[in-house]
Amino acid sequence: MKLPEILVPTNLKPRLSQGHPWVYRNQLVEHVTGLATGEWVRVRCGNLQAFGLWDENGPIAIRLFSQKQAPDNDWLRAKVREAWEIRAPIRERQQTNAYRWIFGEGDGLPGLTVDLYGQYAVLQTYSASLNTIKGTVIEALAEIGSVKGILEKRRSGGQSGEGVTEREGDDPNEKAARVQLVWGRKPPRELVIEEHGLKFRANLFEGQKTGLFLDHRENRRYLQDWCEGKKVLNCFSYTGAFSLYAVRGGASQVTSCDIAAEASAEATRNFELNGFDPDPHEFLAEDCFELLTRYGSENRKFDIIVLDPPSFAHSMKNKFSAIRGYTRLNKLALACLNPGGLLISASCTSYVSPDDFRQMLSEAAQQAGKRLLILHEAGQPLDHPVPAYFLEGRYLKFILGRVQETS
Repeated sequence: MKLPEILVPTNLKPRLSQGHPWVYRNQLVEHVTGLATGEWVRVRCGNLQAFGLWDENGPIAIRLFSQKQAPDNDWLRAKVREAWEIRAPIRERQQTNAYRWIFGEGDGLPGLTVDLYGQYAVLQTYSASLNTIKGTVIEALAEIGSVKGILEKRRSGGQSGEGVTEREGDDPNEKAARVQLVWGRKPPRELVIEEHGLKFRANLFEGQKTGLFLDHRENRRYLQDWCEGKKVLNCFSYTGAFSLYAVRGGASQVTSCDIAAEASAEATRNFELNGFDPDPHEFLAEDCFELLTRYGSENRKFDIIVLDPPSFAHSMKNKFSAIRGYTRLNKLALACLNPGGLLISASCTSYVSPDDFRQMLSEAAQQAGKRLLILHEAGQPLDHPVPAYFLEGRYLKFILGRVQETS
């Protein structure tokens, strides 16, 4: 079947030939009419061709899948299987059964993610054009992963038209997602999953979050080894994942703070689920900026502070206000650390680059009258792969630094 052809400027050729999967609407040579969302098209860029799905809405007009063919069912199944095989080390070498099975552009299926929680998969698409391939992907998930059920998460406001370039479900203004069963049977309301031998409740039905951010799995495990005998403050703790690793690592006392009271209550339940006595620890429902301000005025100090806030930037226009927010937050935390203490700071938006984030930490330390020595820096784990030609997918920053006095 002859596909509609769409011309794009030849100055895009270097980027597209490397495999970049997006063509923005403002990059089209001419206005396109008569195409339906989800229709396969052939993109021409000089002597380069690529095949993608057309979207009549949103800033991304075409998501590109292949330079060889318009993907058929066999091609799509092969991509799902390849993503499954890439994650084999997680299944075979870790006590872990929750991870991201498909990471959109990173796995060659732009605009589509799949998270696996035990034997249940949760699929989400970021454009209505992905409806064209969704059915085949669902069939492949059921066949390859031996899952018991597959859920689809749909935002009540519809798809965003944006790419998978930041942590899903982390926008405080985003409406709760609607989740429906699309294959197999429903998971239990309080599904228990395992991560590096720790147990967590995962609610796959309510809200935009599940109770666990999968992208920090290895960063949580890394924190554990620094916590013996330490007093730890976990800000934006959500359901207490970093706190659990800190306690397992031997922390003497952990304070977990999240603005949502239900999150703090769930953190307590996760402690009990793992056999940890919650009584020696604190679980607070409070604004973390206000908490750090108060602790600073009270001269209350910690050995380790963890900052994993929601994304402060959901578009490029928010970048500089986000950096100001990160700077203020980290400055407040630095004032609450003992000499030689450890600051763990994270950001989950691609609009703030790793270089931007390091510069922000330097500025925050300067404003606090401190110096920060970076001991460890990481991004996303292997289930969130980032193609070399698609650095937009490198959204997560995680830095562990040691606080030093100025000399």
